[in-house]
Amino acid sequence: MNTLHTADYIVFFVYFIAVSFYGYYVYKKKKAKTGEAKEFFLAEGSLTWWAIGASLIASNISAEQFIGMSGSGFALGLAISSYEWMAAAALILVAIFIIPVYLKNKIYTMPQFLATRYNDRVSSIMAIFWLLVYVFVNLTSIIYLGALAISSVSTISFGWSVFGLVLFAGFLTLGGMKVIGYTDVIQVIVLVIGGLITTYLALTLLSTEFGYGKNVIKGLSLLKEQAPDHFHMIFKPSNPYYKDLPGISVLIGGMLVNNLAYWGCNQYIVQRALGADLKTARKGILFAAFLKLLVPVIAVLPGIVMFVLYNKGLFHAEMTSIVGVVKPDHAYPTLMNILPSGLKGMAFAALTAAIVASLAGKANSISTIFSLDIYKKYFNKGATEAKLVRTGKWVVIVSLSIAALVAPSLRSLDQVYQFIQEYVGFISPGVLAIFLLGFFWRKTTTLAAMTGALLTIPLSTVLKFLPVWTSGSFPDIAFLDRMGICFVLTVLVMVVISFIKPTLEGDQKVIEVDSSMFRFSSGFAFGSIIILGILAALYTVFW
Repeated sequence: MNTLHTADYIVFFVYFIAVSFYGYYVYKKKKAKTGEAKEFFLAEGSLTWWAIGASLIASNISAEQFIGMSGSGFALGLAISSYEWMAAAALILVAIFIIPVYLKNKIYTMPQFLATRYNDRVSSIMAIFWLLVYVFVNLTSIIYLGALAISSVSTISFGWSVFGLVLFAGFLTLGGMKVIGYTDVIQVIVLVIGGLITTYLALTLLSTEFGYGKNVIKGLSLLKEQAPDHFHMIFKPSNPYYKDLPGISVLIGGMLVNNLAYWGCNQYIVQRALGADLKTARKGILFAAFLKLLVPVIAVLPGIVMFVLYNKGLFHAEMTSIVGVVKPDHAYPTLMNILPSGLKGMAFAALTAAIVASLAGKANSISTIFSLDIYKKYFNKGATEAKLVRTGKWVVIVSLSIAALVAPSLRSLDQVYQFIQEYVGFISPGVLAIFLLGFFWRKTTTLAAMTGALLTIPLSTVLKFLPVWTSGSFPDIAFLDRMGICFVLTVLVMVVISFIKPTLEGDQKVIEVDSSMFRFSSGFAFGSIIILGILAALYTVFW
């Protein structure tokens, strides 16, 4: 039943008050006396490694994981975990090869890198692309899924859920990156503990329904026994969901492109590490990689539990629309509704923590890109630090408001997580190509980068819709494979253009890259080996 009891409200308000007061404490204690923009946007030099790692995960895990990945777990199974587990491997690559380049060259925004390595035109094109994607895909989907979840497990309407989330996230975001970073530590603790409790109770419920009592180990074995097709990480072409997760591409193809672009070339994520020194940044990223291994446990397994219970004849009304269509994204809210009083409040707090942290992080990145790479560059070149901060705060308010107005339009979608991944994937191949060539191939020209920036969306669009336009004559390519193809084609085009016209007025090859930047400590190496070993074992067991 979609109600919260007194115990649930008590648990939730303890969480709400703790985050709010801690955020205010951080804001007052660590507030920059000069009102510098770097303090507001980057929390320069003040985030510890554990705050960086926690903030990375809190910003990444949102309703799209709890709701979206549980829905995909219901429909596809454990294979959707590749988005999380392969991200752990990608984070290690980012820590070794990408973060050192940013820090060595004092890069604070992704458009700044493009302006420094290429020119302002490339930078501005990509800044506009990022702003549009962040507002109309990421921010909008986070608000939609969050409001959907809250309205599904409480008596709060969808509209008021949207308003509450935007208000809470706006409060944290207006405090700057320090407030976001340190409150994210609380958010991560709450979402991990609440998520693990929810998974534990889901497994004991499953065990009880099959007559074994509250036995979590038996619940795990029942999952594998009752839904064997949901425990394959690598799909064969015969699998009905092959186009969502196309075989080996989840390891070395489009998934790698997706993860490297997200974790290494994404202001929303990289921003957490840009204000730290290299050692601290790497430790934080490695900590985030360890936490990534936990995400499928708290986000995917509950969806598979609901799939088994649904097949047993339970929760049919909750899992279907008014016209009888199965809605996978209803899996996690349905599960939350059957939790005991008090524990439901904990799960509710965990879900809210994930949503708010992600909204705050995304809004801060939108604010950073607009203020530093659009407003200061084109509207007010002489803007003071205080003026940039004020502009950034207004951008937070406007972007959250726009996303809140657009969010209800996503109600017609089935699996919102897949929607997010696919449409963000229209820009990711070109972004990764421009950045990697800009990092590691000094001959890459501005014209090549400009072409890559303009080519990525049309190329992705053609590959997506060509089967429709040709009435099936052209094969329908899985979107992860499209990402891989787009990346390779974009790189080839950029290389050819760079060779044909090797010099161009405006090229600025001032990015410093040398082998010494990629050395790392034995502790980092040891942690990386453990993570990669766990990943190898998981994919071997569940191949």
